[in-house]
Amino acid sequence: MGRLQGKVAFVTGAASGIGAATARRFAEEGASVFGFDVQKPDGGDWQAAVEAAPGHGFASGDVRDDAGLAAAVAACREKLGRIDVLMNSAGVGSGGPVHLIPVEEWDRCIEINLKGTFLASRNVLPLMLEQGSGNIINVASVEGIEGFEGGSAYNASKGAVVVLTKNMAMDYARKGIRVNAICPGFIDTPLLQGLFSMPQLKETTDRIVDAHQLGRLGRPEEIANAALFLASEESSFVTGHSLVVDGGYTAGHRFGLSDMFGGE
Repeated sequence: MGRLQGKVAFVTGAASGIGAATARRFAEEGASVFGFDVQKPDGGDWQAAVEAAPGHGFASGDVRDDAGLAAAVAACREKLGRIDVLMNSAGVGSGGPVHLIPVEEWDRCIEINLKGTFLASRNVLPLMLEQGSGNIINVASVEGIEGFEGGSAYNASKGAVVVLTKNMAMDYARKGIRVNAICPGFIDTPLLQGLFSMPQLKETTDRIVDAHQLGRLGRPEEIANAALFLASEESSFVTGHSLVVDGGYTAGHRFGLSDMFGGE
């Protein structure tokens, strides 16, 4: 307990899923938390977070809106005094091969997942530079480090976040600011539930679950725990890194050979 004592965290996508779980975990460790989301929080993890936090705030808005983000950052500074940690967890899913995906859908995915990460960082960084310290955590994906069938826009957006993280780490390391990414596997969030709610995708969903070597989907709190590590001084020598938290999804492929050779 207390690994973020006295810190202020600004969390995008804070109303649900990974963002809400991270807000709650940060608060449990002593951070004041300011949430930003296009949705309004409806209790659950966010409510638990603010009840645990020494101070908190929330602004409704879209990460594609530069002016809205600027206003939220200003409100956070006015209320909580500073921003030590930026958690960029706002994101959307998308699917379709390149020749079929509508241009509007491509733009929506790239703008929220990639441009939203850029805009939130762009608005918080001047404050961190003024402070001479800061910590940015970008939520990418395993789909940002390897391909996934039909995931053109989503994969492109998350792959770009991975490389943007490296660039930002280089640009700001000597200014006292660390920048890292988390690459989750498939996590049981409202976003994923929405994508795989169609009955015809049940077999596909089962295969995706089985592709994780631990044999299950991840939980939002497991990503929040990884974010806590990156936000804390326990990771003080880590920057420019993409931390894969995927239950073994990218470890390799199983073909039953262990069973053939007498393995369990």
